[in-house]
Amino acid sequence: MYPVVVIKNDRIASIERRHPWIFSRGVISAEGCSDGDIVEVQSKKGDYLATGYYRDGSIMVRIISFEQREIDQAFWNEKIENAHSLRNRIGLPSADTDAYRLIHGEGDGLPGLIIDIYGTAAVIQCHSIGMHRMLSMIQTAIVQVYGSDIETIYDKSYATLPRDYAQEYAGDQLLVGDTDVVQVRENGHTFKIDLVNSQKTGFFLDQRDNRQLLGEMAQGRSVLNLYCYTGGFSIYALNQGATEVCSIDSSKTAIATLEENVKLNGDYPHHTSLTEDVNRYLKSIPSDQYDIIVVDPPAFAKSIRKKHNALQAYQRVNRAAIEKVKTKGFIFTFSCSQVIDMQLFYGAITAAAIEAGRPCRVLHHLSQGADHPVSIFHPEGKYLKGLVLAID
Repeated sequence: MYPVVVIKNDRIASIERRHPWIFSRGVISAEGCSDGDIVEVQSKKGDYLATGYYRDGSIMVRIISFEQREIDQAFWNEKIENAHSLRNRIGLPSADTDAYRLIHGEGDGLPGLIIDIYGTAAVIQCHSIGMHRMLSMIQTAIVQVYGSDIETIYDKSYATLPRDYAQEYAGDQLLVGDTDVVQVRENGHTFKIDLVNSQKTGFFLDQRDNRQLLGEMAQGRSVLNLYCYTGGFSIYALNQGATEVCSIDSSKTAIATLEENVKLNGDYPHHTSLTEDVNRYLKSIPSDQYDIIVVDPPAFAKSIRKKHNALQAYQRVNRAAIEKVKTKGFIFTFSCSQVIDMQLFYGAITAAAIEAGRPCRVLHHLSQGADHPVSIFHPEGKYLKGLVLAID
């Protein structure tokens, strides 16, 4: 039915364990295969093993089915329906939360595909050529499953596709509807989402549960939110009784949206937002000004070769935060760099605490929310790592 990729015998076990990646070093032949093609993976004997997308690179095939079937509209309807059903089973959407992740790549059996739901809008982000070529069927499946509940569908794939391919198509675009800004509720808090001009798909939905924990701990305390983006942690802290909140980000656009989000949620004269470099700001403030400091930077390492520099950056900013937080205060610290695993991140934070010279205890290990599931066969999908530290 599809072009064939033949793999080495010693790679069959990985597929039988349902790992969704086939690396180029395990491939014997891929005759007639072009970037983005749907391909069948076979053994040297010609036995069917899996179906996936081909890409001439280190990861040569990303598997989307371990059953021999046609990748047609029925396939996509089934995948979207299964993902929708899982979100319903974990209580999403709910009366106070209408923003969540519908498709989380390998965690939903669809490597290279992200779909986030923002109220009545769906944002699609494709990370592979093959997935983007299925855009029309993905769109149809969303409409099939959600019906009139989804009024807007936006393709936001340009920045995440291979550059040579991305330049061949029209770029990000509204596929359904004409709305590019929406308001959503998350655990009762209100946020403006700019589908077009924001980072990622519009909002960092993976931090929802961690924001809730921060909000619970913020009552009666002062909070410094570093790398605040559009203010997720800040809004939770303000709405749940923080005495003071200061939000810091180097992006003027992010700070402008944060200030809009603050106004959407209430009148908070005890909130301050600054367009500032985080490290410079930490050096400028006195010790013991904040009860809680949130350290939630963008990915310091997007490739393995940048791992060492990233670890140094995590260590540097966390050392400064530990030095500056009040006695008996707390640090919420995170890494979203996939190439930095929990062991490496933990080591960087340990080194920071040693350098800061303050007693430090771990209260919570944090990760992404349940709507960002991790396939047990693909542990690489657990990318968000977080710790809550008590500093004495």
